[in-house]
Amino acid sequence: MNVVPTGHGRSSLRISPAASKKTPEWVPLEKHALFRSGTGGMSPVIAAADTDGPSDSFLRNLLAWDANSCRLYLWDAQSRCVHRLVVRFCDQVSSSSSPSSSFVVLEAASPSEKLVTDIEINYTVHHISLNTSGSTLLLIGSEGISVIYLYEQSCTNISNKCYRTVMLGSGLFSKQYSGLRILQATWHPYSSNHIGVLSSDSVFRLFDLSSDLEQAEQEFYIQVEKPFGSQNMVSICPIAFSFGGQLFWERFSVFILHNNGSLYILCPIVPFGSLCKWTFLKEIYEDAHAYELKQSDSSVGRNLSLIITWLEATFPELADPQMEGDDVLVLSARPHALLDASLALQGPLVHASMEEKKNGTDVSSSYCEGKPVAFIFNSIGKDSVFITGWSSGFLQIEALIDEVQPLWKVGLSPHLRVNANGNIEGIATICQSYMEEASMNYNRRLDCALNLMGAADAVENKDLPHLLKLAIVDLSLSECAKNGCLLSLVPDSLVSERFYCLHNDGVDMVILHFLPFSSSIDDVEVMTTPPSVHPILTTSQVELSPPSFFCGFLMVADSYGHSQLVGITPTNECLVLEVKAQTEMLPFHFNLEVKPVSSTETLIPEIVSKELLSGPRAIIIPPSTSLWSLNPDSIEGRSTLHHHIKLFHENYVEYAHKVYIELEQHGDYVKTIIENQLNRVKEVEQSLLKVRNNEKGIEDRIAHAFKVYELLEQRLQNFKALPASNKKPLSKAERQFDADLDRISDQELDALKSSMEALDARLKRYVSSSPDGSSITARQAPGRRKDYLTDCQVSKLKSSLDLLSSFNIENTRKVRLIEDRLSRQHK
Repeated sequence: MNVVPTGHGRSSLRISPAASKKTPEWVPLEKHALFRSGTGGMSPVIAAADTDGPSDSFLRNLLAWDANSCRLYLWDAQSRCVHRLVVRFCDQVSSSSSPSSSFVVLEAASPSEKLVTDIEINYTVHHISLNTSGSTLLLIGSEGISVIYLYEQSCTNISNKCYRTVMLGSGLFSKQYSGLRILQATWHPYSSNHIGVLSSDSVFRLFDLSSDLEQAEQEFYIQVEKPFGSQNMVSICPIAFSFGGQLFWERFSVFILHNNGSLYILCPIVPFGSLCKWTFLKEIYEDAHAYELKQSDSSVGRNLSLIITWLEATFPELADPQMEGDDVLVLSARPHALLDASLALQGPLVHASMEEKKNGTDVSSSYCEGKPVAFIFNSIGKDSVFITGWSSGFLQIEALIDEVQPLWKVGLSPHLRVNANGNIEGIATICQSYMEEASMNYNRRLDCALNLMGAADAVENKDLPHLLKLAIVDLSLSECAKNGCLLSLVPDSLVSERFYCLHNDGVDMVILHFLPFSSSIDDVEVMTTPPSVHPILTTSQVELSPPSFFCGFLMVADSYGHSQLVGITPTNECLVLEVKAQTEMLPFHFNLEVKPVSSTETLIPEIVSKELLSGPRAIIIPPSTSLWSLNPDSIEGRSTLHHHIKLFHENYVEYAHKVYIELEQHGDYVKTIIENQLNRVKEVEQSLLKVRNNEKGIEDRIAHAFKVYELLEQRLQNFKALPASNKKPLSKAERQFDADLDRISDQELDALKSSMEALDARLKRYVSSSPDGSSITARQAPGRRKDYLTDCQVSKLKSSLDLLSSFNIENTRKVRLIEDRLSRQHK
């Protein structure tokens, strides 16, 4: 893979004077020296792994991306430091047959920077997060949160840079003080100094780094007032949360997921001192006034008055009639809290299609087995989508069908922390669920959503549902992956309808094809199209072992729309996957079961809508002879002419305008299709040219193969002509008998011959000492006692010798038979 020179990089990077002294070396990110794959066997560094996994069942992510400066941050679990890499996107020409084809490569500068904290990180880091300005980095673990200020160096040596690091809420989350576990910590999307933290004591806290690191700016004690069925309040606890989007009051909302899958809303929550757009605030302020005049219900009207009071106190400029929108762009939020009311925990949110209740128990979130292990909120166009991952391998996709409204519960006063000047510095309030009063405020846009689902009869119900179940996606995980299933959901930063799901079997890309308010409701096929799941990576491809196959995963994108997926494995290997842009064509899949069309039929791609292809509607003019008698200058004639001109404009002029607009919008798409088709034609032509050039070589190889085949056949005939070719191989019993004969001939026969020779020598010695055979005497040495054998012993010895001789003769005969048999077998 050739590296493009520095001048060809896409991203314009701001290089400091110190860094410009030495020109960095640009290498592909996956081959960087920091990773194991780039050095050919370096010991794992990034994920050397913390032995204990992340809290609960959520996967960890040790990667962070700064899109403003094109820098990638990685947490080193072994060295307890942060690595910072400068990356860029480069175009490279493919070495394939098509010279015009190119691809984008993600490159990193070598060597990387090593950022060291000035305090010891003595807890396991599960997640790192960067704020919107790229100035502060969070190190999040279940036992602590550390804040690294990337622009404040405490000391600098030759190889490392030491940055100022502080602990957030050390008195709350330290194990030696309270033992609280951190379930989730996230930056507020509209503030670079505020962090939302959800802890194991069911308290949501909002910290302000610019004021106090130990005490939270706002604390919300979440209490479920009406548990489901026989469950108690302890068994239902929050496990994850997400800040809202930009649609109306969602900007000031926090969505909280509980361990039984139910969703709750806290609204309004705004960080002190955060900036909000004037146009947005003016819209919701005027909307609240207009809606208050139309309400006759006292409870709803009281809540609307609280909304107006809160807006005027938090943003005093709204009530000033002299303020004009052209001169004011943003407003700063003032610290404020209602003295006689606390925020209500709105929920649990129910589904519009789920009207049945079993024994008075809401079963809106019980259709997925297992427990929720992942949760994200995404604002797509006009829709607010919730995606919940369950341990059983299912994804639950839901959407809000009405607007979020603030809700307070009167009678519960919050606790305030004020300074010496009487200004509010902190708020602590108990948030109890209050579903009945919340349901009265959800009536905007509800008629359209219920008509969309065909449930218009439910409008009169006081307990109005406001969640629409879009789909239940089955990831089809293996049985091994379902055991202790871990899921992680990563949204796409470029295409909001697309997100990625990490699980024990790999990575899947999920695309939503229908949204209630953003998609066209006229197309029935789009409404019934389920989300598509595309596996883009499996654990077998990278030889990973579940469950913790990724310790870091995120999407990196530039301003030109190019995006790459970057993943870090526990063995310190980097994987980079390119994500195709929307303008590029998807691969064409052939369907072998479809019969080919005849040559007379023409397939028209659905580039232009069917309405335009059908042409304008024909104008039906009733036959009448009175038109000829009309005077054009008369009133009746002018009216008739105006009527026909109106018909002509509605049917032809508007149709031509629609054709012009749609063709103008599809110009880029048609151009992309033509370019891809031309590239495919060129590739096919080059492939055909290669086939023609290789045809002669293929023919030579075929002729050579035939010659080799003839040679092998001739050798086979020669082997058949050999003398022993007709003999059958020995059977199993014959092979066993042959082995027994070899054993007898090699061992027992030799022993028998030696024994016979020894006995024969002894017999000759005794016989020679007694010629007559009557008595056997042995010569004794002088001075020794003489032993004589009796006649009985001699007779026994003779009989034994005769028996041994006969046995010897029989064995000799058998040996000759065996030798003859063996000689015949070897011939």
